[in-house]
Amino acid sequence: MTAQLNPRGDVAVLVPAAGAGVRLGPGAPKALRLLAGEPLLVHAVRRIATAPSVHTIVVAAPPAEVEAVRQLLAPIAESTVVVGGSTRQASVAAALAAVPAGPEIVLVHDAARALIPPVLVEAVAATIRAGHDAAIPVLPVIDTVKEVSADGVVLGTVDRSALRAVQTPQGFRRAVLAAAHASAVDALTDDAGLVEKQGVRVTCVPGSPYAMKITQPFDLALAEHLLATQPEPGVA
Repeated sequence: MTAQLNPRGDVAVLVPAAGAGVRLGPGAPKALRLLAGEPLLVHAVRRIATAPSVHTIVVAAPPAEVEAVRQLLAPIAESTVVVGGSTRQASVAAALAAVPAGPEIVLVHDAARALIPPVLVEAVAATIRAGHDAAIPVLPVIDTVKEVSADGVVLGTVDRSALRAVQTPQGFRRAVLAAAHASAVDALTDDAGLVEKQGVRVTCVPGSPYAMKITQPFDLALAEHLLATQPEPGVA
């Protein structure tokens, strides 16, 4: 059994993990799909808990799996498990409401990014600690990007030099994230989008290839390969 890690520091990390993961095919909820014999969620939480800045971890689990997730994470890290919502946004809001008094830096991390390097957690947290309201890890877009019509006709080529692919964890001052969720009217795919709607400036930090999102069977196979060839990718 893995020894329990004791979170410490000044950061709360929210992990929305209630999604079904239909693009991975039939099976357990996405966060509970196995990667090298362990659920994606376990890999993610173990790495998050290794980051020195982390004080609190709150996981929003599938409603039918809350107790199972508590038992699953108990040997791995000290964490709070709450009932997730029907959308990612609702799950983040539920997890945010469960953060205890104290941490004023809040990170939101997708359970599907199971190989998150702890150094990336630290980099995002440090950016908020330095005085920024919001920070996101990004990678340059390396493929040519086309704008395409609904019927599949190319409308033009997009200049990719200013484009970035966004990852998690995304970091915020707690009050900024809380205000964004309290006033949210549109369903957006990330929390940075919510704070942008509030006019908050979002700062970018360099992301990591290991923070890839496991969405399709190919992604799962790639993550399996990474774990087989480098047991603790990004943990160094």
